[in-house]
Amino acid sequence: MTYQVLARKWRPKRFADLVGQEHVVRALSNALKESRLHHAYLLTGTRGVGKTTIARILAKSLNCETGTTAEPCGVCQACTQIDAGRFVDLLEIDAASNTGIDNIREVLENAQYTPTMGRYKVYIIDEVHMLSKSAFNAMLKTLEEPPAHVKFILATTDPQKVPVTVLSRCLQFSLRNMTPQQVAGHLAHMLDVEGIAYESPALALLGRAAAGSMRDAQSLLDQAIAYGLGEVKEDGVRAMLGAVDKRYLFALLDALADADGARLVAEVEALAARGIGFDSALAELASLLHQLALAQTVPAAIASDEPERDAIFALAQRLAAEDVQLYYQIALHGRRDLALAPDEHAGFSMSMLRMLAFHPVSGGESAARPLPSARPPVPAANPGASSAALPAGVSPARAALAQLGGKPAERSPAAAEKPAAPEPEPEPARPAAPAPVPQAAPREPAPWDEQPAAVAAVAPAASPARQPVSARVEEAPEEADDDAEPEVLDTAADSDDELPAYAMMMDEDPGELASEAPVFDGDWASLIGRLGNKLGAARMLAQNAALKQWDGKVFELAVPEGFRNMATRDYQDKLKSVLGEYLGQSIELRVSIETLDMETPAMRDARFKREQLAGARQHMENDPVVQQLVQEMGAMLLAETVQPVQE
Repeated sequence: MTYQVLARKWRPKRFADLVGQEHVVRALSNALKESRLHHAYLLTGTRGVGKTTIARILAKSLNCETGTTAEPCGVCQACTQIDAGRFVDLLEIDAASNTGIDNIREVLENAQYTPTMGRYKVYIIDEVHMLSKSAFNAMLKTLEEPPAHVKFILATTDPQKVPVTVLSRCLQFSLRNMTPQQVAGHLAHMLDVEGIAYESPALALLGRAAAGSMRDAQSLLDQAIAYGLGEVKEDGVRAMLGAVDKRYLFALLDALADADGARLVAEVEALAARGIGFDSALAELASLLHQLALAQTVPAAIASDEPERDAIFALAQRLAAEDVQLYYQIALHGRRDLALAPDEHAGFSMSMLRMLAFHPVSGGESAARPLPSARPPVPAANPGASSAALPAGVSPARAALAQLGGKPAERSPAAAEKPAAPEPEPEPARPAAPAPVPQAAPREPAPWDEQPAAVAAVAPAASPARQPVSARVEEAPEEADDDAEPEVLDTAADSDDELPAYAMMMDEDPGELASEAPVFDGDWASLIGRLGNKLGAARMLAQNAALKQWDGKVFELAVPEGFRNMATRDYQDKLKSVLGEYLGQSIELRVSIETLDMETPAMRDARFKREQLAGARQHMENDPVVQQLVQEMGAMLLAETVQPVQE
């Protein structure tokens, strides 16, 4: 007797034998029980998920001699002939071979005749999307109102190519891909019945390689049985599929966890010597990283019967969760870029080296994570400085602010001379205001300096001058001689040149500005900035106008021709009103349209932004870290994505 392949031998003959299509089975079974039968069905899904199988089972259910039922007997003449493919009232048409209108016209002409043996005449049209446009048009009328004894079952892997006029006439069922676990479980059942020895990890490999198709899994199982001489072993299946043994993947990730570049390269070379397919190696590595992420976030998601369960949890404790996510993305991108690499070996090796380059230890940081209560180190004022040692007289918060502003956190000369000098006792302030000093005297860290540096970096505007009176620290000026009495200085006079410009600007209070006596010194852009939102829509006119002349009461503005529509009477009246209210006097506003040879505030802002952008891009191009990435890893700086930090 000739051998029958497993895919044909184990084709389901009942709805109960189907795997992974419970939603379709339930709908069809209920329709058969309630005799609510549609005249046309459309089954969609990828190859090997059961479209033709469900169509044949439905044909048996309709023509079984026991009656229309969801559980055909399988022994009557109609059931046996349908299983054997000899039932005269079941017509299976391959639309890929019969695409023309003549083939469909012949089918439709025969549809009007009553069934010969069965209860219904069933037409199964496979790959229906291959029909021509004229063929679809020819069957529309019959498909919408067929004879009572005719049922159409259409199957396709590409429903997007089926005209909507056909879709609207059919009851559509979308068949799902089967999960690797469902495939492996069904294969185990088949092998148990066949009496063939197998290993569960081998079936798991076949389930993943099938990519949701049971027919593909059964074909691969046939191949694995032949490869293993009647047995299905994990080593044999890995060799047959070109899959990577997970032990090698664990060795790679173990070398990554230790930041051991030499061992990592050695493991990559070992994989190459074994003739492993690097595309499948990256796919298996991504799958293992997915399991590691599950073990770190949802440990219960790792099956208790997983062969490498202990190794997965042990490795999950050694790798940080963010590193696992990064390695997963690198594996995916490395697999995508494998075709662009000089060869697969180089592409795989570069993917592993990229993971190593982003490892926290190899990147110069500590892999250990301190407790939240531990005080984090303050970043150094420049890349070459140590973050652990700060100059005397410089608080961590002031150092963080100075770093954000791009200036070194320098200490005062007095602090350099007396790094450990105790703070002098405060004395009552003298009646006369002390003369300003160019630089703040050394002082011990104030209570606000004891906050973590990250807080100071997030809120740089919290300068000492804005601290409550109880939190201020009295400072002593630089001593002229040993006999001079220490003077008590207000911290508001602290040296501002240690702070970045934006920190000093943020100390200004708009309410204080409004309370000052209005003074206009001819700086039109500054005046607009002081007025702020009071201008409303008239701000567009003010921003795009240049001040030609001002004599104390008359403002003569010039507007470019391109902004003529902003120089309307309403905008002029609004601007005049706000200016008069701010200056506390009646003013006159004259606006002319002309070609400008001077810069408007809007032009100045645009120029300033261009300069900032150019400076930011130049800074990024000259950054040593960026240059190192470009030289050593072939990175590319996308200049158009560089934006200056808005201060």
